[in-house]
Formats: sequence, structure tokens, C-alpha cells
Amino acid sequence: MRIINPEAPDMVESVPSDAERKRVTCDGERGTVRYVGAVPPTTGVWLGVEWDNPERGKHDGRHEGVQYFTCRHPTGGSFIRPQKASFGVTYLVAMRQRYEVDLDAITGEQLKISTRTVEMIGFEAVSEKQKVANVTAVSLRCCEVCGPGPENEIREMTPNVLSLDLSGNLLCCWEDVAGITRQLQRLQELRLGENRLSLPADPHSLAPAFASLKVLDLKGSAISWLEVLQCAPMWPFLEEMYVSDNCITELQKPVSVLHSLTVLDLSRNPIADGSEILKIADLPRLEKLNLAETGLSSLQFNDVCPGGKTAMFPALKILALDDNKISEWSVVNELEKLASLQQLSCHRNPLMGAERDFQTARQLLIASIGQLEALNKSQVTPEERKGAELDYCKMFGTKWLESGGHRDSEQNRPSAKFTEEHPRFQFLIQKYGAPEDGELKQQKPFALKNQLLNITFVCPDMADRTPVQKKLPDSMTVQKVKGLLHRMLKVTGSELRLTYTSSKIHALAFLL
Repeated sequence: MRIINPEAPDMVESVPSDAERKRVTCDGERGTVRYVGAVPPTTGVWLGVEWDNPERGKHDGRHEGVQYFTCRHPTGGSFIRPQKASFGVTYLVAMRQRYEVDLDAITGEQLKISTRTVEMIGFEAVSEKQKVANVTAVSLRCCEVCGPGPENEIREMTPNVLSLDLSGNLLCCWEDVAGITRQLQRLQELRLGENRLSLPADPHSLAPAFASLKVLDLKGSAISWLEVLQCAPMWPFLEEMYVSDNCITELQKPVSVLHSLTVLDLSRNPIADGSEILKIADLPRLEKLNLAETGLSSLQFNDVCPGGKTAMFPALKILALDDNKISEWSVVNELEKLASLQQLSCHRNPLMGAERDFQTARQLLIASIGQLEALNKSQVTPEERKGAELDYCKMFGTKWLESGGHRDSEQNRPSAKFTEEHPRFQFLIQKYGAPEDGELKQQKPFALKNQLLNITFVCPDMADRTPVQKKLPDSMTVQKVKGLLHRMLKVTGSELRLTYTSSKIHALAFLL
């Protein structure tokens, strides 16, 4: 179809014969053509466009009572003249624009690239390495790529590409993507975020075009999880998938697809319902799962009782739950059921602010999940774990006793409710022994008098000196303790040696 620009009669503008459903860009905004034709009472041809950014639009495809096209968003559409739209360029054109350097145009001994001046010393060797044919990582992000171009030319131009970024372009269907990737036989990593791709008619037929693909990024591409599963036969050996920012609200169980996945990013999707997550729990090789900013407040693995290990997510080692709505410790107890969990990130959840301070919350998390090796990207050392677990026993020891717990193993019968709330407690007292009466911590409101520790100072080198007991705030630093002992004992700091002794921990000596 060809039309005449009404504002410039001598300028001929072209509209592709298959313009409908094609992707366009106008004034920096991307959209999809939903209508091509007249819009009375005006004359000439218009493009009805559904914009990726609904704030760019004006309506839902209706004009003066006539519905010309439909949009997902009530203000996602508008009409533009064809001469204002760019339908994009081919992969080959974009490559030449971005990567090729016209060496014949270089005169003199210096080459100016952007604002930098580069000396021409040894330029022949450098230019040889920069040949497009040798490139292994290509970024054509936001280059208006709409398709492959002439057959087989991509194979000749960039045969060694391993990583390709086509994010934010004008690709409109998986067939066009496959037209590019089937010529990149070594391609392992593909980024397609912020494109809008229609579903393929026959996904299985496109699988050879993605035979080597291991990493796929579909961030912000308006794709649902059901559509992901419908496309999944194209990616038989996929190991990592990133589908954040896609407004995914529900999940479906993968059947005979995605079983090679080791990494899955579902962050910033409003899933909210923890039961939806269980629908992907059978992925056999999944090791890393990102559920940050999904609105989750609960998660339950009901196939096993408290203290047991679930059969779900059998390989999961790394879990991200940052920026959610988790406020109950029962969720943490559910995470303890994950047999392979080693690293957990849960920043900015209500749960983390429910305790008196961040460190207390961290200790409770470490004590509650026995196999954690890293929490919030910070390593859990053996010493930290031991201290956290001992404090946990002291903190909840009174409740344990009140629920039917007993230091005599034959009489130790805590209630089912206590066991459900503290599934690791029995294991911990077997590991360290039951806390002594003097070690039990009462849950008291925050006040200075409730934060004082009873400390007994003993001087083994001064047998005639009576042990001294003091109540000190738990926030008191070692340096302040040193000053206190200097005043009490009339001993200089350099002569002091402190040893903390507990029935649960071997003596630890600290030189001050």
C-alpha cells in the first residue's frame, strides 16, 4: 500500500502490505499496529497503534463512537499518520550501523570515536580483532530491529555470536526471531525483553532455531505464564529464564517442558497467592528462584508435617523473597522444609521489622532454617549459627517447658502447637542440651531494665577477691566494659584478660 503525505505532496510514504500487527516506533515510543485505514471524517490513511506505554495513548481504539481496534488499556491507543512511524530495520542494517567501521574513511594517524581520540598505533592488528565476523557478544538493544533481512546473510556476517541482546526492538513474532537465531548456530544467550511477540503457530517447528539456547530473557514483554508454556517447546535445552515485569498473576504446571531449567526469575509479577508457586514445584533441576516483589505473604508445603522435608522443589538452593508481605514466622518454618535450600534473601518484609532489631531477626532466621549457608547475601559462619541456635533455645525455652517440654528426655512431650511453631527446637536441645533456668530469656517489652544482663566478674589470679556481680546493658561495648573493670579493679587495660565461660560453649578468651 502506498499513500501520499498530505503535508508534503511530493513525498511518497510506504506502508507495508502486512502492516497490521507490525511493530512501530514514534517519538521514542514503541507500539503495535492494530488498524490500517481511513478514519472519517478525515482523509487519507491512518495507523491505529496500541502503545506499550499506555500513557502515550488517548483512547481504547474507539473514535467518535466507532471501535476501530481494541487495547489492553483504556488509554493505550491512538491514531498516527504512517509518515510519523518507523517500521524498523533488519538485523543486518542494525549490525552495520552499530559495529562496522569504515576504515577507508580514516586518514591521518588518529581515529576519533565519539568524544575520544584513539592513537592509530598497531591499528591493523586491532581492526583485525574487531571484525564483525569475530564478534561473540552482540548488543542491538533499542536499535529498531524488526526482522532478519536477506536469507543466510546473518550466518555469513556474524557466525560466532554466543550472546545476543535484542531488547526493546520492533520484533512482532517468534517466526521473525527464529529467522535470526537459526543463522546463529552457536547462540546460547538471548535477550528479548520489551518486545511484543505473537505466539507461533507451530512452536515445535521452530525448535531447531534455538537448539543451543541456554539463557532467555523476556523481561517486560507482556507475556503470560501460559504463553510461556505454549512457547516452551521451542527451547528444549533452556537452563535460565527471566520473565520479570510481565504482570503474571497465575501459574500453570509445566508438562514435559522446561525440565532443564536451573534458574527462574518471576520477580515483579503480582502473583500474590503462594499456592500458585506450588504449580512449578516439580521442576526437577530448578536451583535458583527469584520471587521478589510478587506480593507473597504465605507459602505452605502441605505434603509433609513440621520438621520434615518436602518433595517439592527438590533441587532449589537459592531463593529470593525480597520486598514481599511476609509477616509470619510460620512461613520461615515452611522454608525449613526445603531439602536443598542454602541461600535465602528476604530483605524488606514486615517479618524483618517485627523484631527489636535486624540482628535479632537474622538470628531467628538462621536458627529456624538449619541448612542456610548465606542469608541476605551474607555468609552464615559456623560460629554465628551456633550462637543463633543457642539464643533461640534460651529465647523459647520457657514456652517449651510450659508446653510440656522437660529436660528429662523420657518426660519431654511438648505440645503439637509448640512443635508446629518451633519445628527445630527438639533437634536443637538434643544438639546443645536443654537451656538452664538462669539462661532462659523472658519475652518482655522493650525497656532498659529488661535489656540488662547479669554478669559475674571473677578474678582467678586474685583468690582473695570476692566475685563481683553487675547488671550491664546488652548494648555495652567491650571498650566500656574495659573502663568499668579499670575503675573496679584498679588494673590497667593492658593487663586485663577476659574469659567468658558457659556450660554450652567452650571457654573463649579475648585479649583487651
